Amino acid sequence: MLDFKLSLQREPRPAATEGLYDLIILGGGPAGLTAAIYAGRARIHTLVLVGPLPGGQPANTDLVENFPGFPEGIEGQELARRFLAQAERFGVEMRYESATGVDFSTRPFVIRTHGATYRARSVIVALGAVPRRLGVPGEDKFFGRGVSTCATCDGYFYRDKRVVVVGGGDSAIIEGLYLTRFAREVIVVHRRDQLRATRIYQDRAFANPKMRFVFNTVVEEILGEKTVTGVRVRNVKTGETSILEADGVFIYIGMEPQTEMFRGQLELDERGYIVTDRRQHTNIPGVFAAGDIQDPYYRQLVVAAGTGAIAAMEVERFLEMYPD
Repeated sequence: MLDFKLSLQREPRPAATEGLYDLIILGGGPAGLTAAIYAGRARIHTLVLVGPLPGGQPANTDLVENFPGFPEGIEGQELARRFLAQAERFGVEMRYESATGVDFSTRPFVIRTHGATYRARSVIVALGAVPRRLGVPGEDKFFGRGVSTCATCDGYFYRDKRVVVVGGGDSAIIEGLYLTRFAREVIVVHRRDQLRATRIYQDRAFANPKMRFVFNTVVEEILGEKTVTGVRVRNVKTGETSILEADGVFIYIGMEPQTEMFRGQLELDERGYIVTDRRQHTNIPGVFAAGDIQDPYYRQLVVAAGTGAIAAMEVERFLEMYPD
């Protein structure tokens, strides 16, 4: 409680020039908004470029059951709304723009959007990751017309229809379970012989009479004319191909970090994730990264929030050492 009061008593650091911030946070998901909460409490002059999806991936999730403090679970959109409201409570400036380019070669750092250019003494990159695509024929053609990566967004359109869910991790099974509210059958296609999802989700899925599982199988083509009519699949052990009739395909095969903008400036690993140390520092002093954009392993909401908090605390230390 004492720390909270002390934080509130700090005066904002004045920006020397209009358009210059102590901190710009790229991304309005759990990592970025948690960082904003901590920065706001520390009276750091902060701008969040929220981007197109306020609240990040949780906003596309039907029910979040594993975030502390909500024993009955909480709707993803409601949790996202609370993240935003809490950050705004501490005076953080929000703009619903996306960064289109950055220059980290000199400080203050430069952030460009479609409509403006901003400068910052420090930056937290928290743009997260986006769903990986299959890269098979028919995927691009039918994306938005039978192919989706968001059951919460599109599930309603598949009432009493058959859908295919591709993947075997938590996202695939959670979203597959959500789809059973609408679809008459949900066929889970997974390239391995067992699911990777958390055991509680597996148990629910196997107990659900609307869910069917096709293991050791990959999707090779999405079929249809005006809309999806099915998928061509191949058994990875036997090589046998077959067609599964379906009205929709939902893809959950992992995530791709949104790091192309930073290539050549920030150090990336072989998978494209930003490399940070244990305190969320990147290879450029004053630039920090948090959340799924630097976490190829856990990709959990609570982990992203934690790294956002660390990054903001490290920003405060950095600005004390290098205020100009």
